[in-house]
Amino acid sequence: MGDMTNSDFYTKNQRNDSNHEGGFGCSLMELRSLMELRGTEAVVKIQEDYGGTEGLCQRLKTSPTEGLAGLATDLDKRKEVFGRNLIPPKKPKTFLQLVWEALQDVTLIILEIAALISLGLSFYQPPGEGNTDACGDAKAGAEDEGESEAGWIEGAAILLSVVCVVLVTAFNDWSKEKQFRGLQSRIEQEQKFQVVRGGQVIQLPVADILVGDIAQIKYGDLLPADGVLIQGNDLKIDESSLTGESDHVRKAADKDPMLLSGTHVMEGSGRMVVTAVGVNSQSGIIFTLLGAGGEEEEKKEKKGQALEDGHPLPGKMQDGNMENNQTKVKKQDGAAAMEMQPLKSAEGGETEEKEKKKTSVSKKEKSVLQGKLTKLAVQIGKAGLVMSAITVIILVLYFAIDTFVRQKRPWLTECTPIYIQYFVKFFIIGVTVLVVAVPEGLPLAVTISLAYSVKKMMKDNNLVRHLDACETMGNATAICSDKTGTLTTNRMTAVQVYVADVHYKTIPEPTSLPSKTLDILVNAISLNSAYTTKILPADKEGGLPKQVGNKTECGLLGLVLDLKRDYQTIRNQIPEEKLYKVYTFNSVRKSMSTVIKLPDGSFRMYSKGASEIILKKCSRILSEVGEPRVFRPRDRDEMVKKVIEPMACDGLRTICVGYRDFPKDPEPNWEDENNILTDLTAICVVGIEDPVRPEVPDAIQKCQRAGITVRMVTGDNINTARAIAIKCGIIHPGEDFLCIDGKEFNRRIRNEKGEVEQERIDKVWPKLRVLARSSPTDKHTLVKGIIDSTLVDQRQVVAVTGDGTNDGPALKKADVGFAMGIAGTDVAKEASDIILTDDNFSSIVKAVMWGRNVYDSISKFLQFQLTVNVVAVIVAFTGACITQDSPLKAVQMLWVNLIMDTFASLALATEPPTESLLMRKPYGRNKPLISSTMTKNILGHGVYQLVIIFSLLFVGEQIFDIDSGRNAPLHSPPSEHYTIIFNTFVMMQLFNEINARKIHGERNVFDGIFRNPIFCSIVVGTFAIQIVIVQFGGKPFSCSPLDLEKWMWCVFLGMGELVWGQVISTIPNSKLRFLRGAGQLTQKDEMPEEEMNEDQEEIDHAERELRRGQILWFRGLNRIQTQIEVVNTFKSGTAFQGALRRQSSTTSQNQDVTNVSSPSHVSLCNALSSPTSTAAPSGQC
Repeated sequence: MGDMTNSDFYTKNQRNDSNHEGGFGCSLMELRSLMELRGTEAVVKIQEDYGGTEGLCQRLKTSPTEGLAGLATDLDKRKEVFGRNLIPPKKPKTFLQLVWEALQDVTLIILEIAALISLGLSFYQPPGEGNTDACGDAKAGAEDEGESEAGWIEGAAILLSVVCVVLVTAFNDWSKEKQFRGLQSRIEQEQKFQVVRGGQVIQLPVADILVGDIAQIKYGDLLPADGVLIQGNDLKIDESSLTGESDHVRKAADKDPMLLSGTHVMEGSGRMVVTAVGVNSQSGIIFTLLGAGGEEEEKKEKKGQALEDGHPLPGKMQDGNMENNQTKVKKQDGAAAMEMQPLKSAEGGETEEKEKKKTSVSKKEKSVLQGKLTKLAVQIGKAGLVMSAITVIILVLYFAIDTFVRQKRPWLTECTPIYIQYFVKFFIIGVTVLVVAVPEGLPLAVTISLAYSVKKMMKDNNLVRHLDACETMGNATAICSDKTGTLTTNRMTAVQVYVADVHYKTIPEPTSLPSKTLDILVNAISLNSAYTTKILPADKEGGLPKQVGNKTECGLLGLVLDLKRDYQTIRNQIPEEKLYKVYTFNSVRKSMSTVIKLPDGSFRMYSKGASEIILKKCSRILSEVGEPRVFRPRDRDEMVKKVIEPMACDGLRTICVGYRDFPKDPEPNWEDENNILTDLTAICVVGIEDPVRPEVPDAIQKCQRAGITVRMVTGDNINTARAIAIKCGIIHPGEDFLCIDGKEFNRRIRNEKGEVEQERIDKVWPKLRVLARSSPTDKHTLVKGIIDSTLVDQRQVVAVTGDGTNDGPALKKADVGFAMGIAGTDVAKEASDIILTDDNFSSIVKAVMWGRNVYDSISKFLQFQLTVNVVAVIVAFTGACITQDSPLKAVQMLWVNLIMDTFASLALATEPPTESLLMRKPYGRNKPLISSTMTKNILGHGVYQLVIIFSLLFVGEQIFDIDSGRNAPLHSPPSEHYTIIFNTFVMMQLFNEINARKIHGERNVFDGIFRNPIFCSIVVGTFAIQIVIVQFGGKPFSCSPLDLEKWMWCVFLGMGELVWGQVISTIPNSKLRFLRGAGQLTQKDEMPEEEMNEDQEEIDHAERELRRGQILWFRGLNRIQTQIEVVNTFKSGTAFQGALRRQSSTTSQNQDVTNVSSPSHVSLCNALSSPTSTAAPSGQC
């Protein structure tokens, strides 16, 4: 077996191993090697070495039924001997490392070098002092000895400001890192697991699970530690995360009892004894290999040891598929599982690449916003580079021609340093132009905005696992939602019951039922439900009783209590171990059955499940006296009509309960499910109510107003689903919509061969509102179909909610997957992007609001930043060309850059969202980042600022009656003239920052300004620092103090920005046709060239096929629409809504032209520009 020799080898290495550490009957290493066995091999080993699972439990000093006693001393000892259930996270980057990373920025490096050269040259005194005049004007202005001494200041100041920039960047990264670690640990703490301690079932945080604990495992769990199965029902595990085999593995105590951490329970339930936790568990070992303990590993490798911390490197990992394992584990993308934590941070390079490929396949392309931003930043950067290069070339040429050609001076060797100093100065000016031009604040703004949103979204019950999900949500055009628990409260109560041939509209008195029927009914419900499902007394006086476990089962147990019986006494008579066979509920069976052995040796099976499914399997039914009578297909049809449909139309979920008796000889073949689950006797049909959450109808209305289509995808029957959908407001009676079930859906979308065809899906999804009795594959097919659809010009962005294990594929496929935090299984949480901690649909609306807010924050920041960029670059460029010196000095530029990039991104990215964000349609994937309104603002404000600055530059000295600062020699003292220009420039930026708060052309820029304290404090703070810089900045900032009058002028010119902003917003966009193109800076490359301009008068193919009259009609409408749209740019005034409503009513009459699904939010532009479209929300609106 080789294992024993192995353990002998460890005995030498491990302290007091001989007497089995800490008095337990087996050592850490024995357990570790035991967990590496599989299947029968493992069964044999446990039997031989430990005397079965009982023996193993004894050696671990635990009881298979009572669990650990839970004494503090015992628990601490276990932690010491067997370790804790956590994998030590990789050390976070230190602040210094982050500083070092921030220093890697290319532009900063160029600046540093330039500054150092400048410093070096300023200290160099050329020999031959007397010969100064030979160098021409170059030396002029250095007469004043004190001034030439100060030549080093500029270089030092640049270095200082570089340090500032670096520290700010590093601090931002550091706080971001800290936030995400916090988020990570929050997710870890959220994950709890059911453990038996001292005979009580308790929920324990995963990190507190110890070796020897008895854990209860059920469908949908992600196993937190390794263990050996003690007792299981129909248990199937997905071990693909460890072995890469996608088939589900059947586990049974006598066949394959080994359960491994990080694997998913796909079916069934059971109990296991924990044998390995943390770094000693199978996934823990892999993590250690992946380098969660990377540093130690490097040291070990040098010594060439195969041992790692005294553990074997599991080279004999199952079937040597080590590499396979490493990459497989990768799939388990991060956060839901505590085990998975180090993944993100801790992989080596090569696996990282694989990870990237993996994620890029499983997750969609780069988030829309990041794609647009990267492209924009590159474009701006290129432009900046060109401008700065031209600036430097012009300055150098001008200087050379002026000095050596016009003044015909020879190049003297002693003058070289002076000339070089000039060239360095020119170079510095060029670099500063580049620094100002490159918007390095963009990524910063995105990160700040997202991090801020994520933090705030926690308060709104959204726990974001993937940052970009937050922003994608703002573009969502469709939400496919579950019904149970998301739209409804998930508090099931039985309100109607059909039993003993009577349909009771309220729960009957127990006395009115035949006692036989009552007994069978109570037994059937009590035994045939998970024993973990309970109804506990309310937490506070007068509250509702607490439902624990499966909510539908809670509803049925509630029925038992209403019938004045106690389910617990029945469960105590037949504990879980005595259940003979359990067919657990899964999405294929849609029923659950439990077999018990009766005292006389015969068997009885209780079944419950969806009424139409169980009734099909019933051949008898209990009559009014409690005796079985024949139940024919026509009786069934009548029952469906008279009982089930009326219940369903009240929005009730109908559950049928039945039973069947089997003889003891011959014992039936329990594996042959089809023959077992037939020929049942129906006991009753229960109508269970799950009330709609009070806040849901309102939330759904908001979604529809925001241009998001809500679809309900549920496993319930179609009548129930339709009734709930009407209550929620997903469908309004009298509209043209589809409510179909899974069967019909598949019939419509599959061709003769049974393959799904996109064209067929395109015929279904636009009108589909409710998909009932759907399987997980249906959900996945629908989501994929909507995402891949090319029916509308904007690709649909789909959000999906899910809670079950089977929702995994749909959650992964969707653009944003929401998992339920309370009802959701670990598997669903793993696959999701956002976890709803309160399982509430209205939290999704909050997520949409935050998502749109992120997008708007970035746009605000862009609008502000680009204005500054344009102005600063043009000023530096023109100034340099005309006056040989940039009016804004290098240090001043860096300060402006700091205001623009860091502070502005903080101020504008932290605007809280408002309800008005939900009044517009989604932007869509290919709407340009910079809308025409924004372009108008950028150019408008740019013109104002340039006019002011050039006026000051060229006639400023006459206006203020001061010395001109133009053509000043190299080290001349700072002039008041240039200080005024710098100060006015900063003042204009400050006031323009207030303008930038609105990007849709709103008039009131101060609206809600005090709701954002960060914004106010940054504006005030910047103003204060500016005063200090101007008054006391002196030489380093090239500033000369200004008196009050000049200050007032600067502020006055700055405030002109606010007035000018009003002027700009008065100009209608329609007058500025040329801006249409400008706004399209970042058309996504992979997008087909679509008609981005709404006002295209061209007629596309679909229109050509229509009758000519319709064409004319559309053309007319198109014109009206363009006018309406122009007048009401970005406003959703009531008049516009009204116009929409009127328009849509005419459109919807013309069904073959446009299929308008809900008049209140029909999207005009789409309905009109592409007649076959389906009123899909459009980015062009």
